[in-house]
Amino acid sequence: MRLRWAYVAAFGLPLVAMLSLGATAPDELEGVRNFSFDAYQRIRPRAWSPDTPVRIVDIDDESLGRLGQWPWPRARLGAVVKAASDLGAATIAFDMAFAEPDRLSPEFFTRDLDAQTRTRVEGAMAGVESYDAQFAREISKATVVLGAIMTNNGAPGASAPVKAGFAYAGDDPTPWLADFSAVAAPLPQLAGRAAGIGVLNWLPGHDQIVREAPLIVRSGTTLVPSLALEALRTAQGASTIIVRSSNASGQTAFGAATGVNAIKVGDVALATGPHAERRIYFSRSQRGRFIPAWKLLAGAIPREEIEGRIILVGSSAAGVLDQRATPLDSVAPGVEIHAQLIEHALAGGDLVRPDWAAPAELAAALILSLVAALAASVVRPFAGALIGVVAIAAMFGFGWEAFAMHGVLIDPIFPSITVVVAYLAGLIELFRFERTQKAQVKNAFGRFVSPEIVERLASSPDRLTLGGESRALTLMFCDMRDYTGLVEGLDAAETIAFMNDYLTPLTDTVLAHGGTVDKYMGDAIMAFWNAPLDDPAHARNACLTALAMRTALAGFNAARATLDETKHRRHRDARFGIGLNTGLCSVGNIGSVKRFDYSAIGDPVNVASRLEGLTKLYGVDILASEETQGEASDLAWLEVDCVRVKGREAPTRLFALVGDDSLARDPAFGELRDRHEAMLVDYRARRFDEATAAAERLADERADLAALYRAFAELAREATTLPEGVWSAVRTLDSK
Repeated sequence: MRLRWAYVAAFGLPLVAMLSLGATAPDELEGVRNFSFDAYQRIRPRAWSPDTPVRIVDIDDESLGRLGQWPWPRARLGAVVKAASDLGAATIAFDMAFAEPDRLSPEFFTRDLDAQTRTRVEGAMAGVESYDAQFAREISKATVVLGAIMTNNGAPGASAPVKAGFAYAGDDPTPWLADFSAVAAPLPQLAGRAAGIGVLNWLPGHDQIVREAPLIVRSGTTLVPSLALEALRTAQGASTIIVRSSNASGQTAFGAATGVNAIKVGDVALATGPHAERRIYFSRSQRGRFIPAWKLLAGAIPREEIEGRIILVGSSAAGVLDQRATPLDSVAPGVEIHAQLIEHALAGGDLVRPDWAAPAELAAALILSLVAALAASVVRPFAGALIGVVAIAAMFGFGWEAFAMHGVLIDPIFPSITVVVAYLAGLIELFRFERTQKAQVKNAFGRFVSPEIVERLASSPDRLTLGGESRALTLMFCDMRDYTGLVEGLDAAETIAFMNDYLTPLTDTVLAHGGTVDKYMGDAIMAFWNAPLDDPAHARNACLTALAMRTALAGFNAARATLDETKHRRHRDARFGIGLNTGLCSVGNIGSVKRFDYSAIGDPVNVASRLEGLTKLYGVDILASEETQGEASDLAWLEVDCVRVKGREAPTRLFALVGDDSLARDPAFGELRDRHEAMLVDYRARRFDEATAAAERLADERADLAALYRAFAELAREATTLPEGVWSAVRTLDSK
């Protein structure tokens, strides 16, 4: 008993101390973990290919020696832009902040002259563009991203001139982003001509090594992308950056806000940490990544080195002082880190430390320590040490496998140190007890105390796998009408603001009614109900959502009308069409193991999409199938037609959703429904003249449904022109 408790204390106290240290994760322990993760990259850096679509135009020491010291006149930087653009660069991103006018511009040299000389010189310079103007002109002819520097020094200033739009899936990411009070932004003359503005800031660790890069930061409530993210966006011609946070569709956070988990720009999806930071998988510095600036300006670079690539402009010259430390290099140009971040993003795959990693390491430390304690108590010390070495080797092997094969960062050092400390503490107690026991045996015959066996505890983290299931879903497709006409005359920033203002209330309405936003398709929204959580009233909730979206659209139009009036613009109300259908679908994480989305597929999805398109034909804003209408029959419905949509043999009865259950109970609506059904009876009985007359009367009486009845009257008139035997009560639609 004495050995049992002494051994438990000797082994358990260091173990508890180490586990507590691991749970609190102080800076010293973070340094140990970073040592592990840096070692992974040094052993197996990311492979670099000459075909990678990223190059650096390097203002290196030779370029400075040939063309002049730094800083260069911005007219020369404009020449860099022109040279790269003429060779077909996809986008040109400057790892520089042009926050002040170019002091090398000729107009600056007249300031110290006497008045007479200054007047004479300025007269001679009349009509000569400043270097900033020349630079701005070249920027306007190309796709250029300029840098901005966020800072907390000084009073809050103007926000960065952000070019990118942002869309959110899940919780608001703003509180999780690094916040800065001020920004050193490019001159308005330059920023106004640029295609993108990206921040240059790094957030190095306590050891000043850059391992992660913030993809998005903020200044107050204004979100600003990084230079690398803006380069990816502009190179793809994308307008919006999608930020995916906790509680987004397909995410399980149990209502807890855990920050950002992914960012998507164009076709590139990037896993991130909660603060929108992304760990960079570095490759070794490659000469082929750099293009000397003097060679580009001399026309000595072949087109294939530039065409279609993202070009970053920066300097590796030591005197420029833009040097950083990385896991692979103690000194690396800052522009190369931007390039490596973009390369890693385009290469695919992530380098992540998931939420379960730290708990898994603690569990491994506990389990392996208990194994070591058991080994120390039942076998000889050498055998116990060998078992401990094997356990530690397994931990290192697991950590390496997770990194090399899956891009997951698991630290083997902390669990190994924990095992060694706990094992040695227990072993010391065993040796002490053995010596005491031997002394007692010599003094007292027949007294022998054998060691107690420490119980083993086991724990393992859950594993997430891709999967799917069949569920009855109600699908919604919502598409804006006449998008081109609505945004005509708006610039890029106004267009993005318009789309965000439009999509935000509609998305909020879907989420408020228990829906899952599947995806955005330009100005269209696809959503569904009854997954991932069960919703017995999914069809009715989808219908109520559509009605609420109608109200939200009216609010949007009212706000836009006020804005257009203040800006003296012609106002046009936005309109949408919504298609609703209910049926059995396949739903789950669809995609690859590393890149996937929670989505639904199946014939009901296609039908919902077709119904959305038919809203234009029938002059209504919400059109549902009979399957959806049957699950929400207490609402105010009007049957519209029976059609056979393209790609589907079975006919589908169509219903227009007019209002909620209170409207359905209104006697006036009941009278309308009776007259409407009588009109349908005439139409289906081939009494087209009577149906036309009834539709025209209803169009005159019901302004809110005039478009429906005018469309129906036109369909009835067209039916009179069809040859005998061609017309059918089931319309076959050949277009989507």
